[in-house]
Amino acid sequence: MPTKARLFRREVLPFVASFALLAVAALALDGLLHLLDLLWIGRWLGIPGTLLIIGSTAYSLRKRKLIQSGHPAQLLRWHEVLAWLGSLLVLVHAGVHFNAILGWLAVGAMLINVGSGLTGKFLLDRARRRLEEARQRSRARGLAEAEIAEQLYWDSMTFDAVKQWRVVHFPITLAFAVLAIAHIVAIFLFWGWN
Repeated sequence: MPTKARLFRREVLPFVASFALLAVAALALDGLLHLLDLLWIGRWLGIPGTLLIIGSTAYSLRKRKLIQSGHPAQLLRWHEVLAWLGSLLVLVHAGVHFNAILGWLAVGAMLINVGSGLTGKFLLDRARRRLEEARQRSRARGLAEAEIAEQLYWDSMTFDAVKQWRVVHFPITLAFAVLAIAHIVAIFLFWGWN
């Protein structure tokens, strides 16, 4: 298989498929609610969606040592699943029902945040695999660990730089959080309480 095709299948396709699956699942679920004339359910899916997204932050809290419980690798998997499911519910909630710019801005920020998270996940995974493959090749050639460390110095530095993608992901997450909170506050302010 040509290198470009293998690279596309191994690196690009999983990223695009994860994002596309989110969009297709949201459209299918929203379509099903429309078909069954259950649009009112979609209005309320924002609440469990938001709660799932909030629950996904346990990984970030553990990473920053704000909580001590939980295994980081397991929390990362839960972060990915809960954030994806929460985003799905929020997208269905959004549907075509927004009539205010704030709601659309929050959804846009959420989609950028999901894209940023998926980008970081796949970039970090790719960098980690490439570095480990280079180490294995060097070991197979019989190089000592010191020689391997010297030979892979720049690769290790690059991997460390890629790990800093969170510096970009965090402000995007913060922007999404601010817009989502503003949307929620606006809902409560303008809710028909009568």
